[in-house]
Amino acid sequence: MSTIQGKVVIIMGASSGIGEATTKKLAEEGANLVIAARREDRLKALVDSLPNAEISYAVADVLKREEVQAVVDLAFEKYGRVDVLYNNAGIMPTAPLAETRFDEWRQMLDINIMGVLNGIAAVLPIMKHQQSGHIISTDSVAGHVVYPGSAVYCGTKFAVRAIMEGLRQEERENNIRSTIISPGLVDTELYTTVNEPENRERLKNNAKIEGVGLKSSDVADAVAYAISTPETVAISEILIRPTKQVV
Repeated sequence: MSTIQGKVVIIMGASSGIGEATTKKLAEEGANLVIAARREDRLKALVDSLPNAEISYAVADVLKREEVQAVVDLAFEKYGRVDVLYNNAGIMPTAPLAETRFDEWRQMLDINIMGVLNGIAAVLPIMKHQQSGHIISTDSVAGHVVYPGSAVYCGTKFAVRAIMEGLRQEERENNIRSTIISPGLVDTELYTTVNEPENRERLKNNAKIEGVGLKSSDVADAVAYAISTPETVAISEILIRPTKQVV
């Protein structure tokens, strides 16, 4: 029997890409799932594609604390506990700093950082009360290295890395684990959040080159591995790159 079977798992940002693949992977492993994102049509289609899964969905924007809280409340009301929260929502509108894209900077800071904090804040009281839990966030190779044209994006991912390590240190005595999943190039829709045309086309093409971009399912497997470890084992970071990626 899978060690994931029966665990109550919330996935934020579940409507496509890594979130969708992780939903499918954990459904196969027998998890009790509550998934959320902004696009209800995508969520409904995903749920309908998994007729044998124990799965519910809710429409939620990670920027809205009350909506994130409602997702956590739904899981707790249905199952009486929350074992795992996976903060997966994020955007990547990269461009050089000299272009001063203030609105994009604010959007990245809000979604990539505050979205993670909103999830942590919503679920932490439950996990502290039950003296167990696991909070996972999608970070990035960009949370470990900095490269031109992506300074603000990298900054948000470095921040997530710091927040999740702080969470580990603060809540370890409450048996709450934290994990960041840091993928390299993945063939997902994330490139569509890049508004700078040259960067967008480059990322799109690189992700789709055979042998370069990871598949979303590769990252989902890493998430499942982290969840499957015993409560006495904390997988703090998983850094996963395509073999042929340079950075």
